[in-house]
Amino acid sequence: MPMLLIKGFYDVKGTQPDGDTVAFTAENPEHWDLVGGGRGRAVEHSATGRAKLRLDAVDAPETHYGPGRVHQPLEFAHAARDELLSWLGFTDVQRAGNETVTATVPETVPGFVLTRAADIHGRCIALAGRGAHAEESGREIDVDEAELASTVNHRLIAAGFAYPMFYRSLFTSLRAELAARATEARETGRGLWPADVTLTGAKITGLGTITDEALLVPKLFRRLVDYLALGMPLSCLPAYLAGGGDRYSILSTGERCVGLHRVVEVTDGQTVRMTRPPEDLLFEDA
Repeated sequence: MPMLLIKGFYDVKGTQPDGDTVAFTAENPEHWDLVGGGRGRAVEHSATGRAKLRLDAVDAPETHYGPGRVHQPLEFAHAARDELLSWLGFTDVQRAGNETVTATVPETVPGFVLTRAADIHGRCIALAGRGAHAEESGREIDVDEAELASTVNHRLIAAGFAYPMFYRSLFTSLRAELAARATEARETGRGLWPADVTLTGAKITGLGTITDEALLVPKLFRRLVDYLALGMPLSCLPAYLAGGGDRYSILSTGERCVGLHRVVEVTDGQTVRMTRPPEDLLFEDA
């Protein structure tokens, strides 16, 4: 799979990284203009080349979602965030009370990104690597499973720190590798998986259930946060999800769907669960 290689360094001071977003500065800011072949959405970046990365295929538990800055159980949200920064090479990270990074050791760490596009928020959708890369920055290289295994995306999913979330822009062989690692992590009880109740269901008695108690795949968590803010009964959740417009395919059946109500059910008026594992869903690019 051809992807654009951009070399640079990670510098997270003054930012609020979580388990699937992190700041990265390109050694040549002009290389951001090459993302997507110079067509489509642009990567938003500073004059010095600093941009925000959104890790491709990774959905980590939320540390601060939406205007209310609600979080999922912090044990798992912070574990994903800390593993991301540690794997990249930061040995000490200091934070203010609002989770803004105030200092790190070292101040920056070298790395690279492999990308094909930006998202609707101007973030670079990327596979993120650490250290030097042998190839020249600003050119496309072929990314196979071995290259994928050298990224933090692979690490977070294989070790069970985060959930997989697939979009069509990711090449099939890379998606299959990450799906296999996610399945293995769940079946062997790594990381967050022993606590996950996405498929078994969570009895929702209020927002606190999903912020402090039940661990769900983040996409469902985000939909639930938005829905609970409406003050409607959970029995109406499927109708709400039907109007949400999420477009995806169920990989195991080939079925193309609109609305998460096709894979989310509510039983006894309070218990919410997904009927398909996250690696079985392939979302249309946002």
